[in-house]
Formats: sequence, structure tokens, C-alpha cells
Amino acid sequence: MRPVEEAQKYFDNNFSCSQSVFTAFAPDLGLSVDNSLKVACAFGAGMGRQQQTCGAVTGALMAMGLKYGKGINDNDDKKLHTYAKTELFIEKFIDKHGSINCRELLDGLDMKNSADLERIKKEEMFEKRCAKYVVTAARIVEKVFDED
Repeated sequence: MRPVEEAQKYFDNNFSCSQSVFTAFAPDLGLSVDNSLKVACAFGAGMGRQQQTCGAVTGALMAMGLKYGKGINDNDDKKLHTYAKTELFIEKFIDKHGSINCRELLDGLDMKNSADLERIKKEEMFEKRCAKYVVTAARIVEKVFDED
């Protein structure tokens, strides 16, 4: 199964955007499914439901960090390369959706406000919008990885 399909499968099974995207890539990069789900859990809903950076974006960036990031014995070129890939990812995501901010992507609605959350649910934003963000993020990561 391709990472895009994996990400969609996790999202459809009640995992957050960040968990879904990160876990679609992490096992092929040496991290177990269970550990990747745990690591990405706090990043869901824009950082623990704070609605800051979209969870699909943070999941994607964690995957890119796992692949390209600077480790203990690496030089700064790895960090700079990771930053360049991050910038490319963010540009592509913004081009497609207009923002990387969770709240902005959900029309400014606040998940912690019961009336706003009810509207998000009524309009099926999680199912319709967030699912698209997960797929977009996974597709962009696939393309970034394929370029190397």
C-alpha cells in the first residue's frame, strides 16, 4: 500500500492528521507503527488541539526529519538540507490549501468552543477537509522523497 493510502487508512480509523501522515512513512524509516503513532499523537489538531500548525503538516515534517534530519554524528549540511525540504513542502501545501494553520484551514472555528466544534462536525470538516489535508501532505512527502 502506498503512503497516501496508508495515511488515509489511519485517518479513517480515528487517528489524528499528524499520526496518520507520520505513520504512513515512519516504519520504512526505522520507527515502529506503535511508536510513530505515539510520537505524533501530541501534534494532532494543530498541536494538542491548540489549532496552530496543521497536524498533517507536522506529521509530514516529522517524516522528513526522520529521513533527512541531522543526527549526532552528522554535519550541518543535513540540517540545511532538511530545512530546504521543509520550505519546499510548506510552499506546496500553502499553494494547494492557502495556509498551514489548522484554525485557518477550518474557517477560523475553534475546536475548544462547543458551538464552533458543533459546526465543524455538522459541516463534516474533519471528514471533508482534514482528510484532504492528510492526503495532500502525504502526496507532497512522497514527491519530495521520490526526488532523491
